[in-house]
Amino acid sequence: MPPRDIALVLLICVAWAFNFLTSALALREIPPFLFTALRFALLALPLVFVLKRPAPGQWPRLVAVCLCVGVAHFGLSFLALKLAGNLTSPAIVMQSYVPMTALLAWWLLDDRFGWRTGLAIGVSFAGVLVLGLDPLVFRRPDALALMLVSAASLALGTVLMKRLRGLDVFSQQGWTALISVLPLLGLSLWMEPGSVARLGEVSWVGWLGVAYAAFISSLLGHGLYYVLVQRHPVSQLMPWLLLTPVLAVVLGIVVWGDRPGPAMWVGGAMVLGGVLMIALRAITKSRELPPKEVL
Repeated sequence: MPPRDIALVLLICVAWAFNFLTSALALREIPPFLFTALRFALLALPLVFVLKRPAPGQWPRLVAVCLCVGVAHFGLSFLALKLAGNLTSPAIVMQSYVPMTALLAWWLLDDRFGWRTGLAIGVSFAGVLVLGLDPLVFRRPDALALMLVSAASLALGTVLMKRLRGLDVFSQQGWTALISVLPLLGLSLWMEPGSVARLGEVSWVGWLGVAYAAFISSLLGHGLYYVLVQRHPVSQLMPWLLLTPVLAVVLGIVVWGDRPGPAMWVGGAMVLGGVLMIALRAITKSRELPPKEVL
């Protein structure tokens, strides 16, 4: 990629890595489902003016994508981040959505892969098991389980999203925000009673975390990602995006005070190494395909 695009992908990684830190700070004051609902409510404000309607017959798929990604993935990931009490394990475990996506695409879309990709998937999942033995993770296995469910929801949403037509990234983000707000608010009222009434007590740190998640992580980060996807294959961007969990781990150690043990380092290396292998195999596969005919 040219230096300009490398700078953009690095900016995306920094924006997404800091989202772990700012969100964790905000979650000290705002419960996870309410935090996610507020994030999407803010995100919907500018995007409602640029929404495009989905193609006829695509509403059920769009709603399913929004519920998988907006409600299940984001809601559970913030709940797991709060329960974990650290930044390191959520940042690494979330990358398991990549091998999960490959498996779901094989199952639902008949998107076959070779033995090398299969080996990489196995290495990633084995890394999650090793990582789970670290004392930092082992004391909160519920957080690890929730993060895996969150990653699986993102993987399913990603596979379903592949057959959506006629929606750009801002329309997808806008519909995700609009469709997810009410279910998330309902979950908050049910599982986090009294949280809405206490919003007046939230400090500027909590509101900054909500605004950062909405405008920097989602609007800026995903907006730039969409620009780069128009210029380069996703498989070419994926190795660069692995810098996000690496930067999040650095922030966890330097700012949050995480102290990962050997199991975390070994398991994390296996997870990220497996994801890197999958991305590199995708690049190789794309280069092996014959060029399309120009009519």
